[in-house]
Amino acid sequence: MKIPRKVKMYSPYAKKHTLHEIEVVKKKRASELARGQRKFRSVTSGYGGFPRPKPEGREKPTKRVYVRYRCTETGKAHHKKNFRAKKFELTE
Repeated sequence: MKIPRKVKMYSPYAKKHTLHEIEVVKKKRASELARGQRKFRSVTSGYGGFPRPKPEGREKPTKRVYVRYRCTETGKAHHKKNFRAKKFELTE
């Protein structure tokens, strides 16, 4: 899927259609202090192994693409609903 780097769309902050720059959001590192991560660490420590089955051969054919739209006038960013794509590319 090819999407242009700059697109004209509605900005909720400027309350009008302006030019937006598109950037792909990178996944940030998971917090070690999150409740799920603390539980996971306690379950996997010691004997007993992994708490749930490993997803071998059941990987999805597409990945979720997280896109951030940044307004060139106000500098504020907003999101639309995420979508799935096999390939994702930003073009000029």
